[in-house]
Amino acid sequence: MRFPKTYQLAEIAAIINCDYVGDASFPVLGMNEIHVVTPGDIVFVDHPKYYDKALQSAASIVLINKQVDCPNGKALLISDDPFRDFNKLTQYFVPFFAFAKAQLPKSIGEHSHIHPSATIGRDVEIGDHTIIHANVSIGDRSVIGNHVIINAGAVLGGDAFYYKRRPDGYDKLLSNGRVVIEDHVELGANTTIDRGVTGDTTIGYGSKLDNQVQIGHDTVLGKHVLIASQTGIAGCVVIEDEVTIWGQVGITSGVTIGKKAVISAKSGVSKSLEGNKNYFGIPADDFRSKYKEIAAIKQIPEALELLKKMNKQ
Repeated sequence: MRFPKTYQLAEIAAIINCDYVGDASFPVLGMNEIHVVTPGDIVFVDHPKYYDKALQSAASIVLINKQVDCPNGKALLISDDPFRDFNKLTQYFVPFFAFAKAQLPKSIGEHSHIHPSATIGRDVEIGDHTIIHANVSIGDRSVIGNHVIINAGAVLGGDAFYYKRRPDGYDKLLSNGRVVIEDHVELGANTTIDRGVTGDTTIGYGSKLDNQVQIGHDTVLGKHVLIASQTGIAGCVVIEDEVTIWGQVGITSGVTIGKKAVISAKSGVSKSLEGNKNYFGIPADDFRSKYKEIAAIKQIPEALELLKKMNKQ
């Protein structure tokens, strides 16, 4: 997320009441998660396992819970609880507003139609020739392209499923990202698309999603992706162009599905998959490897019988 203007390091430290390392006037342009940070951004880290990754990332400012050597060209914000203070910054720059009785899109293109029962958040942009059906909910700052169809009951812009375990329960990381729907996309009934934590959850040009598909925060779909009903995709997944995913597939977070891959129904994806191959099973693997595995399993009873005969001899 980019801030509305450039802030100074000392100003950010004052907002969250923490110490800092670096020039007080060091420029701060925004805040983002580690996988989408760019120069000028704040990134937070609160576990030693990830210190080096954060310090060596593209982020210019690291919100961290330990005094460490500051890399050249960067600055540090020293906090006893970076997770909490990252949320404070979200609340400061993207505060929650009480729901309005009625809300019109920030902009709406020509020949677009919105059902009267649809709920539109603040600063939403809707393109030309787009149809939004009954009981659709569109969260703040979402961007809907041209020639888009959003079927009844879809929810765009729900909060990310992102929590930190505390001694007394779970602490929620607040979401300040967006949902971006590119041109010629169709979303099925009751489909849910979570907004990014700090970036965009993006559905690429010409993609088609069936009913009851779940897309997690910060996931990016390429062009002409086809996803069948009841598929669940976790956060921070990259699905490249022309991928086909059939019904009830589950995909874990942080993986990449290569261009033109096909994933058969009820598969479970736990690692990145190469493009131009067909996959099925739990865990999902390419057809050739999976059929060899199944053939080997079928030979187990015969092998056991042979082993019994050998033992009797």
